[in-house]
Amino acid sequence: MLHRKMLQEIAWADFQKLSLAEKAPYFVQSSGRPYHCVMAQQFDREMLDHLCDLATRIRRIGKSKQGMDYLSTLLKNKRAMLYFTQPSTRTFLSFYSACQILGIRPAEVRDPDISSEAKGETKEDTIRTFSSFFDLIIMRTPMQGFAEEMAWMISNTDRPIPIINAGSGKDQHPTQALLDIYTLARSFEKRGGIDNKTVLFCGDLARGRTVRSLSGLLMNYTNVRQIFAAPECLQIGQDILDRLKAAGIEYEVTTDFKGKIPEADAIYMTRLQDEWGDVSGPPYKPEDYFFTGDDLKVLKREGIIMHPLPRRKEISTECDNDSRAVYWRQVRNGMWIRAALIATTFCRDDEITQYYMLNNR
Repeated sequence: MLHRKMLQEIAWADFQKLSLAEKAPYFVQSSGRPYHCVMAQQFDREMLDHLCDLATRIRRIGKSKQGMDYLSTLLKNKRAMLYFTQPSTRTFLSFYSACQILGIRPAEVRDPDISSEAKGETKEDTIRTFSSFFDLIIMRTPMQGFAEEMAWMISNTDRPIPIINAGSGKDQHPTQALLDIYTLARSFEKRGGIDNKTVLFCGDLARGRTVRSLSGLLMNYTNVRQIFAAPECLQIGQDILDRLKAAGIEYEVTTDFKGKIPEADAIYMTRLQDEWGDVSGPPYKPEDYFFTGDDLKVLKREGIIMHPLPRRKEISTECDNDSRAVYWRQVRNGMWIRAALIATTFCRDDEITQYYMLNNR
């Protein structure tokens, strides 16, 4: 369990100099629960297991009207701002739905051009304004490191409130990684869990923040091998490989996606992230990094195919009805794990567990 450190006790300039591992304890409560959710590195195995178990309990409680009525009372006194200045469908609606499940009243700003930012207000002042009205800020931004900076800033005001990073630049997307872990855990719950599995990442790994965050969370599990299959110009960053090497995690970097499919327990496909601009490097054939109906024939019988979505052509639609394609389950899992995260942030997780034990014997 991470030992909490106080963001109020460190200057921003000093905080910036810390490594990700050194920053992580500043985002948790003394109980080990997340306060701000900013990076994958702040979650250890104990908290991951806790959140996955809680998500399942919330999901099962929510199957009945009585259970859903109970859940909707838990945080009825809270308000959340969804500040999404980068396009989003699944992440936005997933958080919006999670708030509704717990009774939180959500508001949204999705276009800064219709806010006071159009008048010249800084993003920092915008966030400070939100903290005057709301009890939680969920933010998605193209600015790398902005969620981290705002977590520090808000913690050093007279009204500190939690901030959840719903995607920041090309660096982190921790709640996507949480739903990916939850999907893996549910998919392999009858096969020993996530431990001792091989995860094959494919696509735009250089700029895919979902891959960066999930790779970090997988380091909490035992003997999980990671394979990164991409053309040279889109290959995973050296910083990720350095962290895997330092932790003694087995990994492989390759351009041969098709040849690695038979080895994978889980295949994590990603699209070309061309919103970040063009890349330079040796030419490659995009179809070499597509998963097609023919590839189903060599995928393990109990293997799974994942995708954070949206997709383009990297997964054929003929795969959609195969039981091993779990990307639509990923979408729904995101709502439950985000509800679990928010409930835990506001310390209502134990109450949910008690309700579940009493009503689901």
